[in-house]
Parts: sequence; structure tokens; C-alpha cells
Amino acid sequence: VQLVESGGGLVQAGGSLRLSCTASGFTFDDYTVAWVRQAPGKEREVVSWFSVSEGENDYADSVRSRFIISSDNARNTIYLQMNMLKPDDTANYYCTAGRGAHIRKALSMGVLRYDYRGQGTQVTVSS
Repeated sequence: VQLVESGGGLVQAGGSLRLSCTASGFTFDDYTVAWVRQAPGKEREVVSWFSVSEGENDYADSVRSRFIISSDNARNTIYLQMNMLKPDDTANYYCTAGRGAHIRKALSMGVLRYDYRGQGTQVTVSS
């Protein structure tokens, strides 16, 4: 079982990036997937989550209207489209996957719960 992120990089403020989270060893069908970011000296933040089975998603206020989470079931991949990037978005972004209503409930309250997580991909936004 593995989650692999890709798509990070260096971008200027105002630019865009699309992150990918691909699962192997399981499918996202019954899972809630979250994108989480961690920057040095800052608290870990659940940026967005998506319940594939329920078709529900949500975003942190800090990224709402700028980021979009989506899925490609055929590729077993979850995307995070990040637009209008700001230097404050600089962080290591990783995806998590968890199964069960308790996972979805926790994430809806901004609390991170998961069964699996990836290693992450670095996003750096220059001013």
C-alpha cells in the first residue's frame, strides 16, 4: 500500500501548480483523501479533503476559492489544483487516505486522521 505525491516545485506568487496523489495497493473508492501541508515553524494544516464515496469535500479557509480538489478514478489519483499561490502556501504537501465515517468526521473538523500517508512534495512560492 502506497501513496505517492508529485507536482510540487518552485513557482512565483500568483502562479499555479497541480499536485497529484496516486494510490497503489488499494483504490480510493471507500476512502476519504486529504491534502495536508507542513511548513517549518508552522502548524500542520489540513488543506482540503475529499470523500470519494460520499462525493463530499471541503477546504481550509486559507485556501478556499483558490484550491480545487478532484479525483480521477480511472487513474486512482486525487489532484489538488492550486491557483493564485502566495508565499504563505510554501510547505511540504502530502496526501493521506482513511477509511470510515470517523475519518471524514475528523477531517470535517480540521483534525487529521488517516490510515495511510505519502512522503510529500515540496511547494515553494517566491514573492
